[in-house]
Amino acid sequence: MKSSLILLLFSVVGVFSLSPGAFSKFAAPDWETLFNGENLDGWDTFLGRPFDKPDQAVFGLNNDSLNVFSVVEEDGAPALRISSAVFGGISTAKEYKNYHLQLQFKWGKEKHEPRLDVTRDSGVLYHGVGNHGDGDGVWLRSQEFQVQEGDCGDYWGVAGAQMDVQTTKLNDSLYQYDPNGTLRTFSQSEPQGRHVSKYPDAEKPYGAWNTLDLYCYEGQSAHVVNGVVTMLLSNSQIAFGQNQKPLTKGKIQLQSEGAEIFYRDIKIKSIKEFPKDF
Repeated sequence: MKSSLILLLFSVVGVFSLSPGAFSKFAAPDWETLFNGENLDGWDTFLGRPFDKPDQAVFGLNNDSLNVFSVVEEDGAPALRISSAVFGGISTAKEYKNYHLQLQFKWGKEKHEPRLDVTRDSGVLYHGVGNHGDGDGVWLRSQEFQVQEGDCGDYWGVAGAQMDVQTTKLNDSLYQYDPNGTLRTFSQSEPQGRHVSKYPDAEKPYGAWNTLDLYCYEGQSAHVVNGVVTMLLSNSQIAFGQNQKPLTKGKIQLQSEGAEIFYRDIKIKSIKEFPKDF
């Protein structure tokens, strides 16, 4: 009987640890709030140029005259609104290493050029290093936890970042995460490219809030969508010219990429090991 109770207790704890926000009130002392719900203190913004004005200078660092990034009330609570009228990102001023990041997102209604007729897109960039704009002129060099309709949990390597992922090859250009698949390296310099499709799909329908959990420890990471592990990654690296080096810490950046999106409850805490449950 005693052993059964112990197993039940561990099962309950395990469920809470992956349930969106369910355990946060008990773990509050461990969390650092990244979004205070009042302003954008602790964050830097970077914006490129409007899509229809290719000759205009980039807005650059902390020059958001279009109010792309703002604090609003959404569904009765403070949220970070990203209008995404211009490509860019909002990044933490601090760098982080060995952590569990948790945040929620919900899609808005607005769409902007050049993505008026395609799926809504954003992303959580992690281990962000280098200069603002190193990635496609608007982002940091980083690993990406994809936030895109139907593809939430995918991986992209940004501006020389690479990861090793176990995958199954679905066709000539698409590789999908498979915990029993072949271990492959993904980056812009590899024949298989820098993108891995998540598995399974755990995103909620349009209009609902989704909870994302990102676990990073040394070179490992886990993408978790609404309590479901959609990808495990390892051997995080970054290429600077011909040189490779480990990429295990950096800033966190939320993308502005053509679709209105709301983020809230953004928080982080240190971890001392990669979760054994994964």
